[in-house]
Amino acid sequence: MKPSDYSKLLLLLLSILFVISMGMPTRVNATFSDLNLITAIQDVARRVIPAVVHIEVTEKQTVTNPLLPFQNDPFFQQFFGNPKMPKQFEREVTGLGSGILIDAHGHVLTNSHLVNGATKMKIVLSDGRTFKDSSVKVIGVDAKTDLAVVKITDRGSFPYAIFGDSDKVEVGQWVVAIGHPQGLDQTVTQGIISAKHRRGISDPSSYQDFLQTDAAINPGNSGGPLLNLNGEVIGVNAAIMSSSGGFEGIGFSIPGNMALYVAKKLMTSGMVERGWLGLTIQNLTSELADSFEMKSTKGAVVANVMKDSPAEKAGMRRGDIIVACDQKPVEDPDRFRNEVALAPIGQSVILTTLRDGRSRDVTVVVYSDLKQGKALLSSVGERFGIEVKPIGQKEVKKYGLNDSKGVIVSRISPDGSFGKAGIERDDIILQINQNDVNGPEQFGEVLSTTPPKNGLLLMVIDHRSLKVGMVRLMAP
Repeated sequence: MKPSDYSKLLLLLLSILFVISMGMPTRVNATFSDLNLITAIQDVARRVIPAVVHIEVTEKQTVTNPLLPFQNDPFFQQFFGNPKMPKQFEREVTGLGSGILIDAHGHVLTNSHLVNGATKMKIVLSDGRTFKDSSVKVIGVDAKTDLAVVKITDRGSFPYAIFGDSDKVEVGQWVVAIGHPQGLDQTVTQGIISAKHRRGISDPSSYQDFLQTDAAINPGNSGGPLLNLNGEVIGVNAAIMSSSGGFEGIGFSIPGNMALYVAKKLMTSGMVERGWLGLTIQNLTSELADSFEMKSTKGAVVANVMKDSPAEKAGMRRGDIIVACDQKPVEDPDRFRNEVALAPIGQSVILTTLRDGRSRDVTVVVYSDLKQGKALLSSVGERFGIEVKPIGQKEVKKYGLNDSKGVIVSRISPDGSFGKAGIERDDIILQINQNDVNGPEQFGEVLSTTPPKNGLLLMVIDHRSLKVGMVRLMAP
């Protein structure tokens, strides 16, 4: 290489270094200035804390007397005689949580598990204003999404939070959680979105599509907001996954879009009406895909079609595979179920299905889920050979229950799956797969959404011995 070539190369390198030295600080400064990362979280906290409220609730519970089993014990009687002990007594339980003011009129969005069944409620704002008793009213609850709306009825102007578009949230995005963990008011934590579309976290019959975050969430954070760095609500904190009961880096938040939709429904009508087709669907596993000679596992397999349901009237059958809804591909059963729930009542959806390897479009009218009760329980009765009814105060006293949660078996077929497992008439079913049974409708929903050959673990009270036991059976 000639000396002149070395000179040219040296000049080129010096030019590059000069451009880099002049350009880098400008780009770095612009990046930090645009994102304002140094003050972003404190800006979010300053703007949103006034819209986050502290909620304290009191609930009455009927509790079985813990000394009752020892009443006839000779050793017990030797020291205490033979006192007449009540089977049950009432106690008051206090719960703490958070909420989000969503308008200037005092509407507060929170979790239904916090306020549902509360006999007393107190709401405290960040400025110290306190509202309780007649100043607080529950507008509506939606257990299927664990959301509720409460209104502060006193006149006044209230600060409120703004919602962002939770569908645009990306994994890795910075988020901020605000709430009252362990009663520590106005606690701010930060983290990222760890995952999206988490399902199967709680009751399988509920509508779940959680955002997962590692922002610290502890008892008392329930009902508080999960926010982006613009200070917009993108989620309502609802649950954690923990072996210790405290935060372990895995928290779940209800997406803001779903929460806002439910809140508006509760505020206008006090209830949430959802679309219903009368189908039980299950995942298209790789084994099922192979048996249907399909290359993809995207879609939903029809496990059951309820009698007199919209799906049955449209000619759908067990074993059909739903691959699209209104020309939009069906990714999985849970997402399809959520989309149907949002479909307008009375309108039709076009389901693209596969049967015997052939594609066909089926037009199904969307019914209200409020009309599914009888069809649901009838379908469950035929499939599982069982009928149930609500638990009344008579059963609460007879069986020594703490409350009226659960169902009582009113009819059982010896040849059905429940009958073969030893369940009898008048037995009480308290839980299914470690989830409380809150009544016949939820009992029907859980069983109707259970795919064939899936195991069920029941907590049952035997009507003869009044002892609690666990029973396993397989869904037909």
